[in-house]
Amino acid sequence: MKRLLGALLAVQVALAAQPGLAADAAWEPWQKITGIIDVDGPRTDGSLIVAGSAALYLVDPSGKVTPFARGPGGYRDDAGTEAYLAMSPGGTVSAAGCSFTPDDTFLLRLHIPIGINRVSASGDESGSFANLTGVTTLNGIAFDTTGSFDRRLLVSGRSGSKTVIFAIDCNGDVKVITRSAPVLEGGLAVAPSTFGAFGGALIAPDELSGKIYAITAAGAVRVVAKPSLKVGADIGVESVGFVPAGFITRGGAAYYPDRLSPGSPHPGSNSLLRLTSAQLGAAGVHDGDLFAATEGGALVVAVRCAASCTTIPVVAATKAHGEGHIAFTVAPAPPTPTPPRIDATDPNSALRLGGAIAIGALVVVALIAAVATLRRRRR
Repeated sequence: MKRLLGALLAVQVALAAQPGLAADAAWEPWQKITGIIDVDGPRTDGSLIVAGSAALYLVDPSGKVTPFARGPGGYRDDAGTEAYLAMSPGGTVSAAGCSFTPDDTFLLRLHIPIGINRVSASGDESGSFANLTGVTTLNGIAFDTTGSFDRRLLVSGRSGSKTVIFAIDCNGDVKVITRSAPVLEGGLAVAPSTFGAFGGALIAPDELSGKIYAITAAGAVRVVAKPSLKVGADIGVESVGFVPAGFITRGGAAYYPDRLSPGSPHPGSNSLLRLTSAQLGAAGVHDGDLFAATEGGALVVAVRCAASCTTIPVVAATKAHGEGHIAFTVAPAPPTPTPPRIDATDPNSALRLGGAIAIGALVVVALIAAVATLRRRRR
């Protein structure tokens, strides 16, 4: 009976220690980067790609910042603007019969001709990838990582009071998804299939209304959520991203650019902000949740959608000035144990395997005998 009571008490303590929804997760100003405006990745080498003012940088897992694509063929466009970027995960566009090259970086080109620039994975080559017409500016970019848009590059642009959503394949050919989406701006993301009724849709924020929208490959638009956050230009929801699989269990970190904005109520710091998976797990965040961050204060909520959607507060407002995307890194999965093999040419191989099986069987028999003895004593 004492053992049973002890076990029940241990379970009660464990349940009481489960993550709450009001944990004080706080952004850490991790690395200083001049003119920081956006982040994506990680690349295949584990580093993040960061956009500054007309400049690119790589940030390795240790936090070392290295200028990137600064040679003769490098990137130097649109200083001081919100030229957001998206890193290629290497998906194949079936309809185009081609694939994007992993680690190539694509950036909004905000000067005429408006369109997209591509920077090669090595950083040695930069140039125009596609021109986009019928818009006055561009304000969002993300890759389809689920296949709903055939792995294309998705870009949003302003046309009057509406938003145009473009889908660009690996040959640079452009398809219009819709020309009548509501006003959108900021870091975009495509929802995983686990995100309730919105799985596979492009998720986009509107800082003016505070609404978060889902846009399908057919151009249909629905409201995912309207978190209880401040709204308005340079204040409301700026960025969305999805917590990747394995993030909470294996460990990792979330990253968000904090742009220096002198004179703003949220002046920023020119830093790449960071949150650990331990902090987010303690705040009640799960793998697959939508992470939504505001521009003014870098306040964060998590949105979880199944049959319906719920919103979880994660990070309180600060003096940060958030911009661009939210990026995540995940620790690698542990190696899978390799089962023993029987080498037909080695007579001792079978003996070793048989010995291991015999030892395992003896352990099981011993456990059964111990349980039987305990039962006899209790009688």
